[in-house]
Amino acid sequence: MWCQVRLTGTKYGCGIGGCGACTVMISTYNADSKKIRHYPANSCLLPLCSLYGAAVTTVEGVGTTTTKLHPIQQRLAKCHGSQCGFCTPGMVMSMYSLLRNHPEPSMEQIAAALDGKPAFSPSLFGSCLSSLCKPEEFHPRDPTQDYIFPPELIRMAEENKGRTLVFHGERTTWISPVSLEELLDLKATYPDAPLVVGNTSIGLDMKLLGIWHPVLLHPVRIPELHVVTMRENGIVIGAATHLAQLRDILLSLVPELPAEKTKIYRTLLKQLRTLAGEQIRSLASLGGHIVSRGSVWDLNPVLAAGNAVLNLASIDGTRQIPLNDEFLTKVPEADLSPMEVIVSVFIPFSQDDEFISAFRQAERRKNAWSVTNSAMKVLFQPGTDVIEDLAIFYGGISGTTVSAKNSCLKLIGRYDRVKVLKLSSFQYPFQYPDLPKEYMSALSEFQEKPPQGMQIYQDVNPHQPPQDPVGRPIMHESGIKHTTGEAVYVDDIAPADGQLYMAVVTSTRAHAKILSIDVSKALEEPGVVAVVSAHDIPGENGDEHEKVLAEDEVIFIGDIICGIVAETYECAKNARSKVKIEYQDLEVILTIEEAIEHNSFLTKEKKIEKGNVEEAFQTVDEILEGEIHVGGQEHFYLETNSVFVIPRKEDGEMDIYVSTQDATVVQELVASALNVPANRITCHTRRVGGAFGGKSTKPKFFATAAAVAAHKTGCPVRFILERDDDMLITGGRHPLWGKYKPTHHSHTFQFGCFVFCFVLNYVLLKCPNAYDIQNFRCRGRACKTKLPSNTSFRGFGFPQAGLSAETWIVAVAEQLGLPHDQVREMNMYKTVTQTPYKEEIDPRNLVVCWEECLEKSNYYRRRQAAEEFNKQNYWKKKGIAIIPMKYAAGFTKKPSNQAFALVHIYLDGSVLVSHGGSEMGQGLYTKMLQVASHELKIPLSYIHNYERTTATIPNAFKTAASIGTEVNGKAVQNACQILWKRLEPIMEENPDGKWEDWIKEAYEESISLTATGYFEGYPTYMDWEKGEGHPLAYYIFATACSEVEIDCLTGDHKNIRTDIVIDAGFSINPAIDIGQIEGGFIQGLGLYTMEEIKFSPEGQQYTLGPDTYKIPAVCDVPEHFRIYLLPNSRNPVAIYSSKSMAEAGVFLGSSVFFAIRDAVAAARKERGLNCNFTLDSPLNIERIRMACADQFTEMVKTFP
Repeated sequence: MWCQVRLTGTKYGCGIGGCGACTVMISTYNADSKKIRHYPANSCLLPLCSLYGAAVTTVEGVGTTTTKLHPIQQRLAKCHGSQCGFCTPGMVMSMYSLLRNHPEPSMEQIAAALDGKPAFSPSLFGSCLSSLCKPEEFHPRDPTQDYIFPPELIRMAEENKGRTLVFHGERTTWISPVSLEELLDLKATYPDAPLVVGNTSIGLDMKLLGIWHPVLLHPVRIPELHVVTMRENGIVIGAATHLAQLRDILLSLVPELPAEKTKIYRTLLKQLRTLAGEQIRSLASLGGHIVSRGSVWDLNPVLAAGNAVLNLASIDGTRQIPLNDEFLTKVPEADLSPMEVIVSVFIPFSQDDEFISAFRQAERRKNAWSVTNSAMKVLFQPGTDVIEDLAIFYGGISGTTVSAKNSCLKLIGRYDRVKVLKLSSFQYPFQYPDLPKEYMSALSEFQEKPPQGMQIYQDVNPHQPPQDPVGRPIMHESGIKHTTGEAVYVDDIAPADGQLYMAVVTSTRAHAKILSIDVSKALEEPGVVAVVSAHDIPGENGDEHEKVLAEDEVIFIGDIICGIVAETYECAKNARSKVKIEYQDLEVILTIEEAIEHNSFLTKEKKIEKGNVEEAFQTVDEILEGEIHVGGQEHFYLETNSVFVIPRKEDGEMDIYVSTQDATVVQELVASALNVPANRITCHTRRVGGAFGGKSTKPKFFATAAAVAAHKTGCPVRFILERDDDMLITGGRHPLWGKYKPTHHSHTFQFGCFVFCFVLNYVLLKCPNAYDIQNFRCRGRACKTKLPSNTSFRGFGFPQAGLSAETWIVAVAEQLGLPHDQVREMNMYKTVTQTPYKEEIDPRNLVVCWEECLEKSNYYRRRQAAEEFNKQNYWKKKGIAIIPMKYAAGFTKKPSNQAFALVHIYLDGSVLVSHGGSEMGQGLYTKMLQVASHELKIPLSYIHNYERTTATIPNAFKTAASIGTEVNGKAVQNACQILWKRLEPIMEENPDGKWEDWIKEAYEESISLTATGYFEGYPTYMDWEKGEGHPLAYYIFATACSEVEIDCLTGDHKNIRTDIVIDAGFSINPAIDIGQIEGGFIQGLGLYTMEEIKFSPEGQQYTLGPDTYKIPAVCDVPEHFRIYLLPNSRNPVAIYSSKSMAEAGVFLGSSVFFAIRDAVAAARKERGLNCNFTLDSPLNIERIRMACADQFTEMVKTFP
């Protein structure tokens, strides 16, 4: 559909069903039941053959701007539920599929439909309840707008009811039998052929592991595999039943049966609520889940503990085997034979004195593989507390699900109900009033509630003209197109004639010499046109920091060595394995500690200093010392790095369509590599599907590689990185290792840090956060390792430095025995003073934010309530923290802050605005329209944004450092003011005229209707030798208060509430600014509590996709999320007295980190442990669990 019909709304995000960007709705007709089923599905996992006879609805089939919008699309856009928009069509399709099945869904069903979706825009849930949108303007749902199931597909299903479907591919044959007998014959003929129902397991094996199957069997049309039969002792469920169907079956069954019979069913429902996302649940089958026997599969331990039985069949007959530990560990005598299939699963009723419970713990509560899971069933002798039978199963601790058989055997026959309950958290605590109080809190589980949002901002002056949009919550200019899939990204551009595709070969060594590269076998592959290497670059191979294509040496795993150019992407990708490279390994440095040991640094030491630190240290009795490690973070933008290069036929010209924050450096590097003037290279960026800094420096290398391929072949080249390649090559946020040395008596602090280069400047400048320390020194160095080079990331050093600052504030507070908030308030900037780099700062709004947040969050009352809760609960603890922030916006050098604009007025009165900023979801284009509308005093509908292109705006600096709106806005403002001044005489002569009349008259009088706007930039500078300057444009002040609850036994936590008060100046667009604050906070939440990049000892990155790297999802948004924009605030530096909000919210996520620490401290204090401890980031489940030290953690062996 993407290639042939040009339905580009469905996006390719990860390729393994983990992000939801490619969600479509599948509708199928069952010829036996005569029913139609609608369900969401990840199109990246759907084999084309499986869709025979199905109707596929993409986002274009829901509503478009040329037909009629669906209410989902209208609400999502007008409630500001999209930002970059790349994943928005997937959101729409998830909700649309839900409405087709449940026209009036519950909040629980809505939350389930969005399970695991990225939480980049938390306003999705909350903004409908605020003044950010007007629900009265929404249209009701019109069922007649929905497409009916095509009658021809019904006829096809009826006609093919008894017909076997066979599809022959180049390497694989797909067979869809219609009867169980036929399936068994096929299995006898092809015993190694797997059965594929949802393709969620086999498909991943084929994609990720390269496993190939010559024959695939698709048994979804066999009635016996879909049976649902009630027996007197249980139910029989067909093996092809999808997990979403299983959930619905159990939900309808449980209320109809006595409670004592449904304990296993309720336990299965509990696991199903968190297992995968709705798309995977709608595809995956019960039989596939069982037979694949993944160690972290959540249903298998429950089924094994509940004595489930598998009904098998083959051409030799039928038999039953228990789903037990021997089956799960694949003991041959208890396993299926190659010719057998699972027909159905018998799940017995529970007994009166039988109890079953299950547990899972994952890096993210929903749509994440379990780190560990378990299930336990205990049966007591009737009327006694004597254990008659006991089964305990664990997953995630070895390659398969295992049984704690020996422990169970020792406990059977014992009279010890309490001891059994200590082993597992049961669902029925009310039945055990005699259970010791300290264990009761272990039995309760976190109760999830859909998040609710509140956004408070200051409305515009009532005297402001209604058509003046500045200060109003205007919808994102592409919001509607985001929801309809009509917003065009790089890979949505139609193929050009003769287009080729490129895939790259990357280094498998962290540091090595390249001895030889043999591409001969790759060139022999059908469809391969060329192999591009460094020798094909006619000009410069990269810049002073990095090469486009490795020549003699590779410096990290993922370093690009060459590119395969072919007629199809699949051909290019498959040919990569044919390239043979010989290496000679060199010394490898992977960590900050190793870099220090080997004196491997990128820069000399830098420092900032205030007061006399050495003298102050001599006058105190006690000096604290500690250290903190802050891990890196993946950008995980939904649109991977994407380039489409089209060479022109003359003068060496070339068009580069690229997803980038910095088109200028792309133009420069491509021109340098091709050895042509920059005026021959034109870069185009209409919009970027998320960037967060990750598309600042890296896209120029990808664009240059593709341009060299286009130069060599003379053909257009499309180069779209796969998710794993993007994560492997591009690097992420810089890790930080900091050592601090504070003393509380003389208000003295010393901090030393090591990070991975340019980010070091910002770490040093921002490391004190909001604290005015009399004697302060911060020193740092940038380390050089053999990992992928890290790059810009939202906040650029401050999230790491700020966390370090809050860590040493906590250390001092604990040493003094004072509340953390008191020590924070004591040390905060309060009056006009100087920073350590001798810049004047007026922190009065910082104090106001602090005081307002204390009040609006009810901090002191809730802290008291948390303390009371902690007294009553031994295994559950609540924590609350309030964190101030002083964030500085902009670049440290004036030229980096300059901006350019070009504004045209056409004779019909319409206006075209061009500027040097890239739209990445931050609402830059929307705000530029607001600026132009305000300055020209015309409606927004008259104005259109042109794409970012180097043809109209040359030499523009990257869109980054939070100042894209204000610098480009200043340039647009300048251009519009020039035009307005030209038009003024005409308007004065004809004050009653219309805009169109004035424009025509201006043309007749030969007045130019084109103007160039320019902003020279903020006068920032920094003298590192003197340690002083005005390095940043202005300050953004904020305070965040967060409350959490942790489970001391598991390390899990729940985000209860977050209140943010932030000084946004006069917001040009409160809706966009609030969305940026929310999105930044959620990204910070991921940085500090969840996201962790993992490498092997050889430098191979393990976390290369959404299966192994988890970003926050909808389930991680605080249950109550409240944003308050500080009223009556002004910023004399920026346009319209505004402030940038794009990056400021990231650090505020640290309030959750320190709330968790507060809860951990409560647990440690109750256990008599030291509360002056340091926690590294990310504070994930393992670190939380181990910090809550107890008798269980003492059993854990730790390894260096």
